[in-house]
Amino acid sequence: MASPAKDQLLIFCGNASLDLASSVAEKLGTQVGSADVRRFSDGEVLIEINDNVRGGDVFVIQSTSTPGNDHIMELLLMLDALKRASAKRVTAVIPYYGYARQDRKVAPRVPISAKLIADLVVTAGASRVMTMELHAGQIQGFFDVPVDNLYASPVLQPEIMSLVGDRSVVVVSPDAGGVERARAFAKRLDAGLAIIDKRRVRANQVEEMRLIGDVEGSVAVIVDDMIDTAGTVCKAADAIKEAGAVGVLACCTHGVLSGAAVERIASSSLEQLVTTDTIAVTESVQACDRIRVVSVAGLIAEAIRRTHDEESISSLFE
Repeated sequence: MASPAKDQLLIFCGNASLDLASSVAEKLGTQVGSADVRRFSDGEVLIEINDNVRGGDVFVIQSTSTPGNDHIMELLLMLDALKRASAKRVTAVIPYYGYARQDRKVAPRVPISAKLIADLVVTAGASRVMTMELHAGQIQGFFDVPVDNLYASPVLQPEIMSLVGDRSVVVVSPDAGGVERARAFAKRLDAGLAIIDKRRVRANQVEEMRLIGDVEGSVAVIVDDMIDTAGTVCKAADAIKEAGAVGVLACCTHGVLSGAAVERIASSSLEQLVTTDTIAVTESVQACDRIRVVSVAGLIAEAIRRTHDEESISSLFE
């Protein structure tokens, strides 16, 4: 007979975040729940929860990383299965929230994809959402349930400081939209601030880049929420070097690193890129000595524990 789950903290995951979910569960002193996540022969996703979850406080850890559409469907179907299995509360823990770059209409006849994904997650059965470093903070307002937007700075900053050492530091925002994030990072490091003014010709392609601010004689730290193809960050590193910086580091929460990103970083002016495991680490990333990955498992585990115990999460970042 299945053990009672009433009011218990239960962890489940899809295929996108297996290692991260295992690390989170270990830090919480539990195990990832048993669930079958399979495919029919035509590619449709099949979900079956094997554990009793009735009355339980369930957390589903699943990033919507590549293949994004498959992982989104896994998340949605798992949320629906848990809701129908009478879980007391189901929290969608989405370390990397995909489609976040499409958060507003920037041209006629385009979707607001971040809002659509939010609607799907809530409709599927999420009572609450926990995510990390949203591309735009206002995406929290797209959900009709409470959202906890965590920040990776508590794990990224110590790693950056160990690389900087005693050298002078200037934090660089790779675009105007990231100034607030860079300013907060600079304040914690007691560092200066500079901004890259870039002009895009299309998505993932930058035509012009200019540096606003003084980096001469300092180590520049480029701070971003995500790095995808790495074209922008590598061009920014070149521009910063030309402006007189003695070294260039970069850090981001989400290492999407698609296409030729790893090869670009390996041959760029960057000394090091520090990222986290919100997206599963690939073999090519592990093999690149210019990329360091730090884990956010402890941060997510503590946020989950506090949510389960009805404690404040905001105090994690004070």
